[in-house]
Amino acid sequence: MRLRVVQWTTGNVGKQSAIAIARNPGLELVGCYAWSPDKVGRDVGELCGVPPLGVTATSDVDALLGLRPDCVVYNPMWPSIDELVRILAAGVNVVTTAAFINGRRLGADRERLAAACERGRSSLLGTGINPGFVDLLAIVVAGISDRIDKVTINESAHTMGYDSPETEKPAGFGRPIDDPNLQKMTADGTAVFGEAVALVADALGVELDDIICKAEYAKTTADLDLGSWQIAAGCVAGIAASWQGRVRDRTVVELNVRWKKAFMLEPDWKIEDGHVIEVQGRPTVRTTLQFLPPATSKPQHSRTSWCWATS
Repeated sequence: MRLRVVQWTTGNVGKQSAIAIARNPGLELVGCYAWSPDKVGRDVGELCGVPPLGVTATSDVDALLGLRPDCVVYNPMWPSIDELVRILAAGVNVVTTAAFINGRRLGADRERLAAACERGRSSLLGTGINPGFVDLLAIVVAGISDRIDKVTINESAHTMGYDSPETEKPAGFGRPIDDPNLQKMTADGTAVFGEAVALVADALGVELDDIICKAEYAKTTADLDLGSWQIAAGCVAGIAASWQGRVRDRTVVELNVRWKKAFMLEPDWKIEDGHVIEVQGRPTVRTTLQFLPPATSKPQHSRTSWCWATS
């Protein structure tokens, strides 16, 4: 029996999600939420750039919940706690990429979500590439070692082609390099990575005393035209954020991201796109993960390479 699924929004992530749901023989796309008024009443296939799927997008939440879906795939740019509570309390499971890993930073809103799950006997799964999949891979890799001293996850990416000012500006991109609010902006704009640090620590049975964020910045040496927005010379076009889970004065889980929006920065960071996971312990283990274009016209899985590092 196929699971009945409602797709929530059709933005950059939601489009790919809707297509994947429609192609999965174990799933049935039964509805779609339209955030933009101009998308209401249109076929989901049309919104996603594929042939018609026979499902019409709507902004009527009651109608979508009335379809009694097994799951909502929730992909808005920013989550709405009220919206999530309504879905979960109606007895619908939620899978989301919208800045939710374990809800640790949400305070009272996390309790609201947990209570909604209890009322509806439903579940909420936060996921994504990073945070999400990469952190789970780090947990698996850590299982190789019989002693774990520290887990480090590094993400490096040239993000010139990633056009999302709504999510990048809050983290500090485009601000003057000497803006005194940069550290707080980056901590707030990347806070979901702190949840990922807590997730890894919980899986390893480590009780953290504190989770902190430190950041470094690089400025562009020339004006940047990024399509839908611009960054002036001398402003932030590179962010390196480090989320650190600590026990006393020792960092035991560290998640670092280094994003570069220009080929030439000051300082001129040299990076290679991908993820590196290192578990320091016995033995020390390192794995690299890169997402590459298909080698043929047929879709292929990402390639993972493994190597042992000396202790």
